[in-house]
Amino acid sequence: MARFFIDRPIFAWVIAIVIMLAGLLAIDTLPIAQYPEIAPPSVRVTTSYRGAAASTVESNVVQVIEENMTGLDNFLYMKSESASSGMVSMTLTFESGTDPDMAQVQVQNKLQGALSNLPQAVQQEGVSVAKANDTFLMLVSLISPDGSFDSYDLTDFMITNMRDPVSRLEGVGSVQVFGGRYAMRVWLDPHKLNSHKLTPSDVTNAIAVQNKQVTVGALGGAPSIPGQQTSFTLMAQMMMTNIDEFKDILLKVNADGSQVRLRDVARISVGADDYSAYGVYAKDGQIQPAAGMAIMLGSGANAMATAQRVRAKVRELEIYFPPGVQAIFPYDTTIFVKISITEVAHTLVEAIILVFLVMYLFLQNFRATLVPTIAVPVVLLGTFGIMSLLGYSINTLTMFGLVLAIGLLVDDAIVVVENVERVMREEGLSPREATRKSMDQITGALIGIALVLSAVFVPMAFMGGSTGQIYRQFSITIVSAMGLSVLVALTLSPALCASLLQPVNQAKHQEKRGFFGWFNRGFEASADRYCDTVRHVLYAPGRGILTYLVILGIMGLLFVKLPSAFIPEEDRGVFMTIFQLPAGATLERTMAVQKEVLKYYTTEEGENIEGAFAIAGFSYAGAAQNMGMAFAQFKDWSLRPRADQSVDAILGRAMQRFARIKEGIVISFNLPAVPALGLATGFDLFLQDRAGLGHAKLLEARNQLLGLASQNPNLVRVRPNGMDDVPEYHLDMDYEQVMAQGVSISDLNNTLAIAWGSSYVNDFLYKGRVRKVMVQADAPYRMTPENVDQWYVRNNQGAMVPISAVTSGTWSYGSPRLERYNSYPAVEIQGEPIRGKSSGDAMRIMEELIKQLPEGFGFEWTGTSFQEQRAGKQAPFLYVVSLLVVFLCLAALYESWTVPFAVIMSVPLGVLGALAATWLRGLENDVYFQVGLLTTIGLSAKNAILIVEFAKRRVDKGREVVEATVRAARQRLRPILMTSMAFIFGVLPLAISSGAGANARHAIGTGVAGGMLSATFLAIIFVPVFYVVVVKTFTRHGGKARNPETDKAPAPAGPVQSN
Repeated sequence: MARFFIDRPIFAWVIAIVIMLAGLLAIDTLPIAQYPEIAPPSVRVTTSYRGAAASTVESNVVQVIEENMTGLDNFLYMKSESASSGMVSMTLTFESGTDPDMAQVQVQNKLQGALSNLPQAVQQEGVSVAKANDTFLMLVSLISPDGSFDSYDLTDFMITNMRDPVSRLEGVGSVQVFGGRYAMRVWLDPHKLNSHKLTPSDVTNAIAVQNKQVTVGALGGAPSIPGQQTSFTLMAQMMMTNIDEFKDILLKVNADGSQVRLRDVARISVGADDYSAYGVYAKDGQIQPAAGMAIMLGSGANAMATAQRVRAKVRELEIYFPPGVQAIFPYDTTIFVKISITEVAHTLVEAIILVFLVMYLFLQNFRATLVPTIAVPVVLLGTFGIMSLLGYSINTLTMFGLVLAIGLLVDDAIVVVENVERVMREEGLSPREATRKSMDQITGALIGIALVLSAVFVPMAFMGGSTGQIYRQFSITIVSAMGLSVLVALTLSPALCASLLQPVNQAKHQEKRGFFGWFNRGFEASADRYCDTVRHVLYAPGRGILTYLVILGIMGLLFVKLPSAFIPEEDRGVFMTIFQLPAGATLERTMAVQKEVLKYYTTEEGENIEGAFAIAGFSYAGAAQNMGMAFAQFKDWSLRPRADQSVDAILGRAMQRFARIKEGIVISFNLPAVPALGLATGFDLFLQDRAGLGHAKLLEARNQLLGLASQNPNLVRVRPNGMDDVPEYHLDMDYEQVMAQGVSISDLNNTLAIAWGSSYVNDFLYKGRVRKVMVQADAPYRMTPENVDQWYVRNNQGAMVPISAVTSGTWSYGSPRLERYNSYPAVEIQGEPIRGKSSGDAMRIMEELIKQLPEGFGFEWTGTSFQEQRAGKQAPFLYVVSLLVVFLCLAALYESWTVPFAVIMSVPLGVLGALAATWLRGLENDVYFQVGLLTTIGLSAKNAILIVEFAKRRVDKGREVVEATVRAARQRLRPILMTSMAFIFGVLPLAISSGAGANARHAIGTGVAGGMLSATFLAIIFVPVFYVVVVKTFTRHGGKARNPETDKAPAPAGPVQSN
């Protein structure tokens, strides 16, 4: 094959150009993302049981549905929430790679069996099933810099003019606007109602009758009389459009002819239909009203493209905004994605430059260095083409794979060039003839090395779960690059060698001057000392084996000491803060804490924080007046170069400051590494009531666990992700008095519901749009239990009866939200380790603390913690499988079961360096480290092959094993160092990078660089020892050469041939 392209270099160039063109075309079509679809798909079941308490909802709705959710394919876990508002939300999570549409269909089918057992009210409400995604991709906010609009004005404008156009964009799964739109609010006064013997139901009935649009027919409608020339719509009544019309609504005409109108018993105003949330935006110490809309990504959609569409649509709509309204994006997770991918691309370019310099240092010939350099863009662009065919994206994982692949792909081209130059130098052949002879020697070797390295990476592609998705991206990317590398090494590289290289001038070649002369003399002297060292060790291998055993012990110790994690946390440019006040606190108190938090961020941390958007009345832990949440955006990474400007340092200072806030609990936290796997960094678990001990005992156990965690110095921010039980005031009806007073129970319930809960009556026209009409008691008349005494109902005799006469009130506690996890009552607990400890350490500590709880309580990990636990269990299996496949490939390559042991024994030498470098730098045993470790295993084996294969050939030709091994080690030293140094410098930019996404780059770059350093400098000493010991131990010749006349079996091709 190589000879064909040596004689037809243009053909080789054509193939290379076609590959590059395919890659260039693919780059334009490849989507950009931080990660592929790592997060397992989820399906959400939602419904409502209006008027029911959370406990009633849980027993009558949630448990009924849970009992039917069995036999689902690829099911992982299920969690559900029951709210005191009657809302039900159940989320079922499936294995990564599961088709979300099929999962939704399966859940829908299972749900059909439960519908008939649900309460009638729930069946009438309907039960919906949809693909779930709770993670906020970004926030769009409206502000009014000149103060001409308040939060409710901005929210109404956002719902009216922005929500629908944005929600229809491709990639947008759903949107959530915090707050409500304008409504006609009718605020009732109970004293005035009672003075006119009216009830709230009288008001709602009058509004429903008089605020109505009625089309009764047409004037001149068909069939018409002969000669009728026109036809007009006949309107009997129209929707009201302003406050004055509502004020004039007639409620009652007395016997004396006097009239009672709505203005006589109520205050009417245009307000909001929902006062449960209030948004503000803070920047430079100034806090102003704001409206907010959260954008959730659709299933399978690309985050970068979706965010770009949202920004473009908002900018398009902004042209039509009224004066004084401005759109901003206070929270956008895709900024980090874009910058981190750009940083990896810069790392890729730096790696190519460093690899070129290393190759030039060893080859000392610009033309020779050009051959492997040209291979780099061909292979990289070709890999982009393969990624496009496989439906992959340009993401952090595939880009890391390409950076790792640079060091691997130049190896093949270096092997070709180095061998061609050696043949020209030693045999005096022309470049074309030398290339022909060289390729005859090494074609099999190139394919053999590619198979061995692929043996390391291919098993990664078959792992399951979210971790398997990560492994698969690396595996396919690197194996694709290696396959193209071999293709280029067999086609383009030989053609370039034959046409670019010049014949070696022996006289000129003898001695180089200047830097290269100094380098060569130093290298040769070092190589001679190296030979003496190897010879000395080989004649006394016992000390070498003893040292190796010590290395194994150190490696095992480091494996135990290295903390575990899933994916390293990053400075994503944004973070979140939740604040929770005591149960029953009002929105006003929550907004006071919100103001204090925002003031701190935008004044004391103004150097680091660009701005913050906050919502009072909403948080991930639940929606209530005592809850709140802030989304803060850091300034650009380039403006925060100091250690005290890192996300950990800023959050640490914030927690110290917020500890002084006595009104409530304020916790700031970073975003998780994979947002779709959770809502916060650290660990995430559900404490479960396995023995049916009851809600009160579960809360006691939760509080006991939180107390234990607060005393542990290795844990911080341990908190319940839920809502505490709140005081509830129960009105109990005295049915004897109800009957004696002649009061209708339905009238009583309606009065209470309208006065305290509000009633949506119908709609009216406001500024050309339909808005709600809401009736509710005015604020002073629904604040305390004593206000119940001020409300009356009319009995069957027409007399007004105070509600207090037929009811009595009692105080109790109840939960506004109940949770279940995998069919057990549960509470969610989140937390983080202190700086210097890993999430794996925190998980182990929590497991020990939970053992101290009373019997009957268990726990399960969820989200990122669930995936981290699975990844930890999969990693050892993956290492074993990769080593086994490498061994089998080597056994086939050498046609021997024993010689591969000499190669396999070199693997711990690289592993030691990876572990040591990671531990010394304070990093963790995460998924990136595991990928780097597998890369180190493959490259350690490759280096060992370069020595073992050549030594074996010399032994097979009759040489004494020690001298054959020393000679092999000496002649392969230069290519080993050259390829290893090229790879180390190729990943060095990863290990020392900074900026967005640097932690992930450090995790993979540090382990690989450290592993390759030890794999190179320890292997060149220990691999000869391993080979000699294996040969003397396992062969019947005891280390003596076999007779080539009696052993005719040709040795298989190894990597680089030399004489």
